[in-house]
Amino acid sequence: MTGNAERLSDVEIGDRLRLARESAKLTQGDAAAIISAARTTIVAIEQGKRRIRIEELQKLAAAYNSSANAILRREAIHLDLIPRFRKNLETSDAAIESASRLLSDLVQAELELENVLGVTRVRNYPPERPILPGNVREQAELDAQELRDWLGLGPGPIIDIVSVLDMQLGIRVYVRRIDPKVAGLYAYDDAAGACVLLNQSHPLERTAYTGAHEFGHFVSARREMDVLADDAGPTSREEKYADAFARCFLMPSRAVRQRFSSITAGQSHLTRRHIILIAHAFGVSRQAMVRRLEGLSLAKQGTWDWFTANGGITDDQARQVLGDVAALSLNPVRAHGAVPPRLALLAREAWKRELYSEGQLARLLRLNRHEIREVLDGAELEEGEANELVKLPT
Repeated sequence: MTGNAERLSDVEIGDRLRLARESAKLTQGDAAAIISAARTTIVAIEQGKRRIRIEELQKLAAAYNSSANAILRREAIHLDLIPRFRKNLETSDAAIESASRLLSDLVQAELELENVLGVTRVRNYPPERPILPGNVREQAELDAQELRDWLGLGPGPIIDIVSVLDMQLGIRVYVRRIDPKVAGLYAYDDAAGACVLLNQSHPLERTAYTGAHEFGHFVSARREMDVLADDAGPTSREEKYADAFARCFLMPSRAVRQRFSSITAGQSHLTRRHIILIAHAFGVSRQAMVRRLEGLSLAKQGTWDWFTANGGITDDQARQVLGDVAALSLNPVRAHGAVPPRLALLAREAWKRELYSEGQLARLLRLNRHEIREVLDGAELEEGEANELVKLPT
């Protein structure tokens, strides 16, 4: 690790202990019982008014599922999003709790690596666009198209939503396997900025939609937490906006109309083949595409319900139409693996500088040994090839 031996202040240690206790869902009374002290002692420790003894720290850290080293390490970042999810969403669902803990841990890990390496994430955030009175879907359509133009995305499909959010906007995006009932999470913190967790176990088309949906929350209600449940229909105006924004951002109206006209030219009926081809062209699910066609009056209302009642549009049918190209367009999302591009670069640099061992990075990024080796693969070769010619200016 780093050689910074500067001791944390009692206030900093107390604040870290408070965050760890809240994350473990323990009260100050529970903590007091662990060290056989009065609750007022815990209050004083957490406020930095009373220095904690090493044996007390060890007992509390163990009870908080942490360690004394993690609490005292200068470069460690202690940011806990979990209590905010509990407060803002008023939920104690175990799946959401686990996902919010993972998101919090990954954000802390990225901030710590930035801190150690002395780098700062550049935020290219567009201005927030609060939801206005009137038709939220119409506003979402306009906002989505303006942001596509602002990002220079053109009319084509968005193949890699993770790179758009992570590399172009500076939003922290992580794709990990979480409970299938949770599609994604969004949070905002002044220090960390906007943070998104997407479910890697979902189909690629669903992952792309979830990323665009959480982008919609970032655009319209930046400081409000969001949990997108799988197959949950929009209820609030905020959810209706985010749902419409995702469809419009991934499937811009002009491009959809042009592709639809080209694919259905000379045809008398909308068929499963048409839907499969146009959905594949935009990298979205068949259902999302049909709903978009309905919204643009290119298909009659109830078209998707009719297909569903008559056998649906299956993956086998899609493979028959698309053949071996069925999954090619969305491979970049999956290719990132468990670590997004920028975070992978930070981890490789920290390892090359011998600031972290392989095992330490694995624990920090919540990866197993096989996954961290994939992240670090080739780093030694990069270091061996380095010379003055390709050295970056400082």
